[in-house]
Amino acid sequence: MSNIIELHSLDNRSIVRIDKGELVSYMVATTEIMHQKGAPGWGSTEIEMFPTIGATKENDFSVTTPNGVAKLDQHGILRVMEYLPKTIEKSSASFYKKYTANTSLPNPKFPNRSTQEFVSWPYDFEFIKTFELTTEGLKISFEIISEKNMPFMLGFHPAFKIYKEDFVLKTSDQAISLQNVLDAGAPAFLIEDCKEITLSDNGILKINIKTTGFNHIMLWTEVTNMICIEPITFYPPSVSANKLHEGFQHSSGYEKLEVCIAPEIV
Repeated sequence: MSNIIELHSLDNRSIVRIDKGELVSYMVATTEIMHQKGAPGWGSTEIEMFPTIGATKENDFSVTTPNGVAKLDQHGILRVMEYLPKTIEKSSASFYKKYTANTSLPNPKFPNRSTQEFVSWPYDFEFIKTFELTTEGLKISFEIISEKNMPFMLGFHPAFKIYKEDFVLKTSDQAISLQNVLDAGAPAFLIEDCKEITLSDNGILKINIKTTGFNHIMLWTEVTNMICIEPITFYPPSVSANKLHEGFQHSSGYEKLEVCIAPEIV
């Protein structure tokens, strides 16, 4: 039985497909917006990075928090948990993950890609992810319910399909090419204090991305057929691994961040 959930816009021109909480397809008319699993570049279409962003290996997979040391692999603990459905409607769907403090979870990267067998985090939290599809675009919201002052970072890591290699990514004050992103390599290309970016000159596809609650956007790819446009609250290469905790912000008990993806076929 298929786990795929389909959302349809009211005009039936757009279709979103979600697999266990992961956006795996966004079609506008006959044009695919998202990078597809199996295509060169990356094995996923999107993930969240929470409650940390970035690598921890160089600090023995340890991250300092006010409640003690957390043992985390790259990009936190959320990615090792499975989403459960919350509400499913024609044009919207919500999923959640709920975690109990200090629960040890198996690290799927162990032993082939990591020496850290289990990961854990010293706080309770619930993470809710909601997709809302309209005729204008797709809004993805992230709600974090936790105790007050829980430290966290959040990054959203979606990969978009490239149709034309000489595309341009435009912000209010700069233009970035594919080569710029390739040259940045693994640390990713950082756009500081950026809330909105547009992917232009990508064949017939143009995409505008607006964010709420995030601080920056970073860009990453190692291939010429996809581009990751990642809203983040903190850019981890700005500190050494043993100071990753300096990038935390602290929860009020309830946080909501959003990403709006507005594609246009030109």
